[in-house]
Amino acid sequence: MKVFVIGAHGNVGRLVVSQLKMAGHEVTAGIRNPEQKSDFEEDGIKTANVDLLGKPESLAVSLDEFDAVVFTAGSGGKTGDDMTLLIDLDGAVKSMQAAEIAGVKRYVMVSAMFAEDRNRWSETIKPYYVAKFYADEWLRYRTNLDYTILEPGALTFDEGTGKINTDGIEGGAIAREDVASAVVASLALPNTIKKTIPMVNGTTGIKDALSAF
Repeated sequence: MKVFVIGAHGNVGRLVVSQLKMAGHEVTAGIRNPEQKSDFEEDGIKTANVDLLGKPESLAVSLDEFDAVVFTAGSGGKTGDDMTLLIDLDGAVKSMQAAEIAGVKRYVMVSAMFAEDRNRWSETIKPYYVAKFYADEWLRYRTNLDYTILEPGALTFDEGTGKINTDGIEGGAIAREDVASAVVASLALPNTIKKTIPMVNGTTGIKDALSAF
């Protein structure tokens, strides 16, 4: 499968790119800064510049002939609320529009746990949750994409266990490595299409957990 990863230089994105390559997919790392190019080309991974502040039509050119798009981009905790709005919300929507313009059907969104439930939002990062809420809503109801929305709990840098829980979750954490594994696994599981899947560290193998969701 030809997969384009938006936000490939982020903490989750780099793991997604690496695992996609290991799984035998043809992956392109979508990067914001041309200086990030060498980080991927050293490993034989193609790159393409992505401007989420630009027009979706421009991004669509880069997505031509791909089978799937993975969105892991984010403005990061060091930017203001304005960039959260422009990247995590509008940039995400632009990537969806670009995918549809380019004829890409499969789309995996890395969102956040409880993004759809305002009562669960942390006040300290409320603008981030607002962005995730409306981006996910656009994906569900304003596109015809074969989407999967993954909602990981609090992200850690722990080594992945290869096991998650997806049912009856009231909070928890998950290793970024396991989030990346879930992204890769979901691309091969048609049952995850049109699904929103919460996940934290757990006891069930990732593929089995996603297959049963």
